[in-house]
Amino acid sequence: MKKLSSLLDHMPPKGIGIVTEKAKKMEQEGASDMIYMTSGRPDFDTPDYIKEACIQSLRSGNTSYTPTQGQLNLRTAIAGNLAKEYQLSYTADEIVVTSGLSEAVYDVLNALVEEGDEVLLPDPCWPSYNGICHMLKAGIVEYSLQADNDFQLSTEELEQRITAKTKVLVLITPHNPTGTVLTRETLEKIAALAQKYDFYVVADEIYNRILYDDLEAPSIAALPGMKERTLTLNGFSKIYSMTGWRVGYVASSPALIEAVTAIHSYGSSCLPGFIQDACVTALQEEDESIAHMQAEYKKRRDYVFQAINEIDGLSCPKPTGAFYAWIDIQALHLSAQEASDFFMKNAHVALVPGNVFGSACGNTYLRMSYAASLDIIKEACRRMKAAVEAR
Repeated sequence: MKKLSSLLDHMPPKGIGIVTEKAKKMEQEGASDMIYMTSGRPDFDTPDYIKEACIQSLRSGNTSYTPTQGQLNLRTAIAGNLAKEYQLSYTADEIVVTSGLSEAVYDVLNALVEEGDEVLLPDPCWPSYNGICHMLKAGIVEYSLQADNDFQLSTEELEQRITAKTKVLVLITPHNPTGTVLTRETLEKIAALAQKYDFYVVADEIYNRILYDDLEAPSIAALPGMKERTLTLNGFSKIYSMTGWRVGYVASSPALIEAVTAIHSYGSSCLPGFIQDACVTALQEEDESIAHMQAEYKKRRDYVFQAINEIDGLSCPKPTGAFYAWIDIQALHLSAQEASDFFMKNAHVALVPGNVFGSACGNTYLRMSYAASLDIIKEACRRMKAAVEAR
């Protein structure tokens, strides 16, 4: 047989999937009580008002192909939401709807980056960015998010990483996996660097409504001079608990949206109309179920923060956004992979080793998702405490 594409040589393994597969194997071998704290998948069902809108759209016959860029009613609703919630000024023509945020990342990086370009990625970082950059043979330059700076980006360090080849800076705020939200002051400094050195900013804001303690998550695209060089990525998976519906979007200047849409047109092509109609309803008729989910995430955050910090050898900062705890394991004197294996074997709790998100600082951390129910979270923390005490 002839050789497969060399593209496969540049694809790093999906580390979160590997952890899940290992846990599933243990489950099949007898660990039937395995608890999975690995996935960024909310445990809530999609709210009924959204599902009903989808059913009504199906019954009305919206089952044909839809515009590649997305239905006008959804793009208009997204533009209105961005203006109302985040003071971002976009028209419907400056938005493209994608099959989830993952496709948005793929389309955007393919539209911006080619071999030889450099992309600035946070360390730690959601693995898809790293994987796609490898596929594109782009140079990956990492900037570190450190505990002693509350995992805030250091613009002084960032400027040292910028070269003549720098094409794109990726920002994830609120951040996966650390749960940190970038401050307006930091974003203003980043904006100045982007304009000084002429690079694009990919702003991943998928968690920007899962916030705590009355915190706000400002958007860099709202700052002067940044709309034309920023691609804002968001979607419906997290806040509306619509992970399986696969709806994301990109908002940017007309020229950049035209480029992203061109890439998108050769991939997923278009999204089902009935799903897009449901998303319009999600935005325009939001009910109390969304506020309920936000309140539940805060309860879970508060419990995890207290419970983890009461376990000898573990500590974690208090997340200000998203639904992840970034657990420091240095005092256990284990690597991230060893610690993940330890808790999987001895507590039947699956956690993601931090090196999945970056090796520089990730090797001393575990990521715990608290998108599970509070009862499951309590049991996981109880088992982890018992395992450490018995060690």
